Amino acid sequence: MRSQREEDEFRVFVEARRTALVRTAYLLCGDRDEAEDLAQATLTKAYTSWTRVSAAQSPDAYVRRIMVNTHLSRVRVRRVTHFLTDRLPDRAGPDSTGAVAERSVLMAALGRLPAGRRAAVVLRYWEDRPESEVAQILRCAVGTVRSQTFKGLAQLRRDPQLTDLFPEQTESPSTSDTEVRPWPTTAPH
Repeated sequence: MRSQREEDEFRVFVEARRTALVRTAYLLCGDRDEAEDLAQATLTKAYTSWTRVSAAQSPDAYVRRIMVNTHLSRVRVRRVTHFLTDRLPDRAGPDSTGAVAERSVLMAALGRLPAGRRAAVVLRYWEDRPESEVAQILRCAVGTVRSQTFKGLAQLRRDPQLTDLFPEQTESPSTSDTEVRPWPTTAPH
């Protein structure tokens, strides 16, 4: 049985980070229901080892590592490809068709990345985490994070749907594959 203090610490942690964890889960798996399940599974695992999690240098990074590992395990076991859809549920509100369309195209492009690259790109650029923290979450070297994000961004830059979305990013015949080109500075949230 856990002490009341540990229960309270865990409750505060969940209340403060649940929304961000679900958002990250959605970016990793591309499905709202699956994201809820992934976040719940992550928090369940974090709860069962809360003593270790709370003692970690960065409990938030520890929990995100649990999430990424859980997601990658599910992908390996399932071996079913998930395709993100461009159809969103109907909602009343201001017309944000352009932003929704851009987000759908970007989410579909992220869905075409291999799981490891996708995790690296999402953690590094969508969540704006430092390379060292991403390496800690993914349990790999910083060089691996750099390599995976570089390859992931290169794959996104070559994606024909993103080329249509960001026409200023089109490659000229003289551009080499190793040249780093600027990427749009704002990601649709």
